[in-house]
Amino acid sequence: MTDNLPRLDHVVLWVRDPLAAADFYENIVGLAPVRLDAFAAGEEPFPSVRVDDGTLLDLMPLTMVKRMTMLPGAADSAGHPVNHICLALPRTAFDALHTRLTEHAVPVSDVSHGSFGARGEATRSLYFRDPDGNVVEIRHYD
Repeated sequence: MTDNLPRLDHVVLWVRDPLAAADFYENIVGLAPVRLDAFAAGEEPFPSVRVDDGTLLDLMPLTMVKRMTMLPGAADSAGHPVNHICLALPRTAFDALHTRLTEHAVPVSDVSHGSFGARGEATRSLYFRDPDGNVVEIRHYD
C-alpha cells in the first residue's frame, strides 16, 4: 500500500569526495551506502546513504554545481551547505555513535538536553561535522 503522507525524501549534502563522505557516513555514523559501487564505476552521478526506509542523504560532488539547472538561479545556491541536519536515533545507537566519534577523534559539541524537534523535547543531542564541514546533529527521545 502506498503511503501518501508528506515525508522528507532526501537532503543533498555537497561534498568534495563522495567516496570519502560515504565511508564516513557508513563506518562512523552507521548509515548504509546506496549506489556506491555504481557511482565508483561511473554509472551514477552521486552516491547516497540511507537514513531510514524512506529517507536518503545524497552525497553530491561539488563538481555537479554547474549542472544545477532545474530552476533559474538554482546553481547560485548549489554548493552551499545547509545549516545542519539532525538524525534521531534510539538511545543505544546515540551512545554507540558518540563513542565511535570519540574513537575516531571527530570533535563533538557538548551534550545538550531538552532541545525541541519533530517529536518534542529530545533527551540528549550533540553536534559534529562530517569531513566536508556539514554539521550533523544526533539526538534521542525517551
